[in-house]
Amino acid sequence: MTSRLLRHIASTALLLLAASAFAGATDIYRHVDAEGNVTFSDQPPAPGENAEKVHLRELNTTPAIEPSAAPDREPATEQQEQAELDIRIASPDDETTIAMGPGDVTVTAKATPSLGRLEQLQLYLDGEAFGEPQGSTTWALQGLMRGPHDLAVERLDRRGNRLARSESVRIYVLRPSVNQPQRR
Repeated sequence: MTSRLLRHIASTALLLLAASAFAGATDIYRHVDAEGNVTFSDQPPAPGENAEKVHLRELNTTPAIEPSAAPDREPATEQQEQAELDIRIASPDDETTIAMGPGDVTVTAKATPSLGRLEQLQLYLDGEAFGEPQGSTTWALQGLMRGPHDLAVERLDRRGNRLARSESVRIYVLRPSVNQPQRR
């Protein structure tokens, strides 16, 4: 490339740079010296200096958009949260009788929506926590004593806080009683 072409490219780039830098200025002047060097300035030329005024088109600008505030949302009440995150005992049904046998029962829960990655379930047997919280929806209870038993399941967040609790389900276990013969 010739030096004249390089100077022209440089002057064009400089003009664009000057246009953006002086966008708020009212006038820009272009001056070519005796050696062909081009300079731009926002200062008017000195008397006797050969400089031409550069006319720039009006810049296309748009005012910044004001960010909108997040919509007001009332914190969900405990009742609303429980309605959204449901948990229930799917099996056994309420008032089920477990027939004669060793007192083994499988409890299955249904979570709606499905459990989140960090959520767990806690089974309660007669008001006491049974085992540790778990990610599974099934528990195997063995050797339940004869009589009525109340079951409930809680849905817990990652910190162990209750998100929802199922309705209580009552089951009845029938087991043979072993009577010791009385000695006389």
